[in-house]
Amino acid sequence: MFIFALTHAYLIPLFPALAFLLIGPFTRNDKKLSATIAIFMMSLSFIFSVCVAIATQLYEITMNHPFVIQVIWAHVADLPLTMGVFVDPLTAMMLIVVTLVSLLVYIYSASYMADDPGMGRFFAFISLFSATMLGLVGAVSFLQLYVFWEGVGLCSYLLIGFYYEKVKAREAAKKAFITTRIGDFGMLVGIIILAVTFGTTDFLELRAIVPSYVMAAGTTMITVIGLLLFMGAIGKSGQFPLHVWLLDAMEGPTPTSALIHAATMVAAGVFLVARAYFIFSESQIAMDFITGIGTFTAIFAACIAVTQTKFKSVLAYSTISQLGFMMAAVGLGAFSASMFHLVTHAFFKAMLFLCAGAIMHALHEETNIFRMGGLYKKMPLTFVCMVVGVLAISGIPPFSGFFSKDEILAAAMHAGGPVYAILLAASFLTAFYMMRLLIIAFLGENHSKYEAHEVDAFMRWPMLLLAVLTLITGLAGYYGGFSLWVNDGTPVHMTLEPAVAAAGTAISLAGFISAYIVYGVAHISRKVALRRYGFLYSLVYHKFYIDELYDFFRRRFVYTLAYALNWVDIHIFGGIMNGLGAYALGTSALLAAPANGQVQRYLLFFYAGVAILLVVALYWTVRILSYAGGVPG
Repeated sequence: MFIFALTHAYLIPLFPALAFLLIGPFTRNDKKLSATIAIFMMSLSFIFSVCVAIATQLYEITMNHPFVIQVIWAHVADLPLTMGVFVDPLTAMMLIVVTLVSLLVYIYSASYMADDPGMGRFFAFISLFSATMLGLVGAVSFLQLYVFWEGVGLCSYLLIGFYYEKVKAREAAKKAFITTRIGDFGMLVGIIILAVTFGTTDFLELRAIVPSYVMAAGTTMITVIGLLLFMGAIGKSGQFPLHVWLLDAMEGPTPTSALIHAATMVAAGVFLVARAYFIFSESQIAMDFITGIGTFTAIFAACIAVTQTKFKSVLAYSTISQLGFMMAAVGLGAFSASMFHLVTHAFFKAMLFLCAGAIMHALHEETNIFRMGGLYKKMPLTFVCMVVGVLAISGIPPFSGFFSKDEILAAAMHAGGPVYAILLAASFLTAFYMMRLLIIAFLGENHSKYEAHEVDAFMRWPMLLLAVLTLITGLAGYYGGFSLWVNDGTPVHMTLEPAVAAAGTAISLAGFISAYIVYGVAHISRKVALRRYGFLYSLVYHKFYIDELYDFFRRRFVYTLAYALNWVDIHIFGGIMNGLGAYALGTSALLAAPANGQVQRYLLFFYAGVAILLVVALYWTVRILSYAGGVPG
């Protein structure tokens, strides 16, 4: 079974793709059948993924010795374009994360979307979303990765704009698509330069070629390629300054948010950096740049999350911040720590979004946390899952986030510089805003006009299973040797460092206590905070006005340039074309006048023309003879 799954790993993305092909044209009007097909196909993908992961252990498949099946898709001059399946521990890890989270979200969605008339369409789109992400994970070359990379972008557009009758949803979908295209353009240029420089886009071949190329030619070209490739990761993983689309992605159904933030789109950027680590690690400039972007994003997004009033907005900026932690870890060389945090984050973030969906489902799509309160009495199971998620993301032992974040903090401490201090500050803010969310939404007095209730079994069991995974994945990964399994020859922290673990835990507890003092005892509302802290609070609440800055640039520069080019197009190029057209029409009218169908007129013009030609010919004959010595007598 294991060898069959390994040699037929291409079926893993094919199953949800087949679900899309079945649901879209045939069953989308049948909600239950569509959900059943999607869940069944994803179950098969999950089973195959588990078997592939076991096979990597049984057959000693490592990062340096992957299992590859590929075929030549086409040739462009001397460049072979390959497609196939690339299996190593990184692939196996991502396959399990994507299929398991997707499967649980599918089951949850069967109840969450039950009253939505577009439920069948939703399951078609979400199946294609998972299929493209799984195809990306198993890519054998940058070309294949880019094909599925764009597929993930397309699916995010479809799902974010799922409620296309709403203007905000349509605008959010366009914003996500266009913003990520900026990063994707840089990535495409990087892939083209890579192909031109090395004559291949194949991962295995590049892994063998790049080190010797660096020895001979230096790191200049590798740095350029690395920075261009990283532009794609900045866009997909919502890193500063292309983070602005991720909040607007909340316009899609909540299960979509769970997938985007936990297992598919934002994970694609981190996966790209991990897959191309053999390129980035050759350039210290690229590594420092990744560390800088990741560190800044972690603290930047955490600051914004402190002031947000919508449930999913807090979680969205939490995702951006945690992705910053992962990027900073890769830049520091802590490859396995970054991947470990990607796994733990996928489970507890998916659970947190499903909890958000349960609350919105119970409160008639209410999102403002200041209109909630007292939910722990009405929704005790959701409250327990939220507590587990809050403790995990804050890095409290023995929850999963503690182990993965500890490895990142340890790597930052050993690297020296300000990164460790900044990530500690981001950890404090993480604990603060998550406890703030828990206190305002679940504790205190009820401020909702709706009567909350616990969710049904289809929504309950995925949340519970994710809570269990949040409890055990950290321990299992730490004691099970995750860092040795998914490791690319970078430093591995095999044991907890007491000083780092104690500092991380203490700073998180300090965040909890601070949030309790501010929102549990004093109970500061947004209006009170705005009155006390004025401009500073407004600055952070409005997300440092980055969206407004982009809007200003768009209106003042992009629109101005567009109007100028439009004027040039109409008055200059259009004037030239219209002038040529008028000339052609005038000439044709002049030439058409004699053509009235009268034969005698045609004969007159003919003989007149012949006579003119004879006179001209005679004139030039006389001139030529005179120049040659005179006219003979």
